[in-house]
Amino acid sequence: MEYRDYYEILGVDRNASQDEIKAAYRKLARKYHPDVSQEADAEVRFKELGEAYEVLKDPEKRAAYDSLGANWKEGQNFRPPPGWDSGFEFSGGFGGGGFSDFFESLFGAGFGGPGGAGFGGAQVHKGRDHHARIQISLEEAYAGGTRQVRLSVPQYDASGHLVERQRTLDVKVPRGIAEGQKIRLGGQGEAGPGGGPNGDLLLEVSFAPHTLYKVEGKDIHLTLPISPWEAALGAQLKVPTLAGAVDLKIPAGSQSGQKLRLKGRGLPGKTPGDQFVVLQVKTPPVHSEQERHFYEQMQQQFQYDPRAGMGL
Repeated sequence: MEYRDYYEILGVDRNASQDEIKAAYRKLARKYHPDVSQEADAEVRFKELGEAYEVLKDPEKRAAYDSLGANWKEGQNFRPPPGWDSGFEFSGGFGGGGFSDFFESLFGAGFGGPGGAGFGGAQVHKGRDHHARIQISLEEAYAGGTRQVRLSVPQYDASGHLVERQRTLDVKVPRGIAEGQKIRLGGQGEAGPGGGPNGDLLLEVSFAPHTLYKVEGKDIHLTLPISPWEAALGAQLKVPTLAGAVDLKIPAGSQSGQKLRLKGRGLPGKTPGDQFVVLQVKTPPVHSEQERHFYEQMQQQFQYDPRAGMGL
């Protein structure tokens, strides 16, 4: 796969302002537009110009492209900026044909319908959506609420240069939101071309690691240590849940790895998740001769072989 230098294609410096990039694109687009150009490679050049402008006119895509650096070589991993998502929408405003393999390897093959800054002047459109990720606690997902989120967003300053802006937003977290779901903030995306409405900001939710619980969809999993006598004889124990502690009956003869279900104690929703309690039998350590003698008596009393049936 061949690296494409979009700045070289447009004939601009890597520090060029947005106005300089736009002017260069319009000048070259007029020169190589297939309907008017007499150049033999007009159609190819016009597509290259459109692809380069599609990236460099957009702060998020330009920042992602710039992160490759000047020493990019075939096979090098693409490392987008933190919080960047490949869920961009593309205007495809430069005419027929698709994007190059290089472009699609960075940004994906999908793009939207015609529009944007195509040849012949600006049109009114809704701005592109911006994408980012936020991490919340499992307790926040369970209870819902509002929290402040700080995001670093690439934007153009008054001179048309690409800069990083810090944004602080109040985000409403829906009760029972699952990991991977997105929160849409209307009008917080890119400004619409030609005075059109702003795009939206889509925040993909991830959960911070929890000291007690693991999450699968809307189900919660908890590992519960129990003693050998609780496992053997059964017990009534207090168990933590996201809504507070509840009583759980441990059946007599329980084993490590056995799962008990607390129905409806997972993440809330139209169909709430469950909490699964995984039992873990913990053997008390030996600290004295008296304790060692007790284990020896158990060995003689039970004559129990946990590996029976393995053919050993």
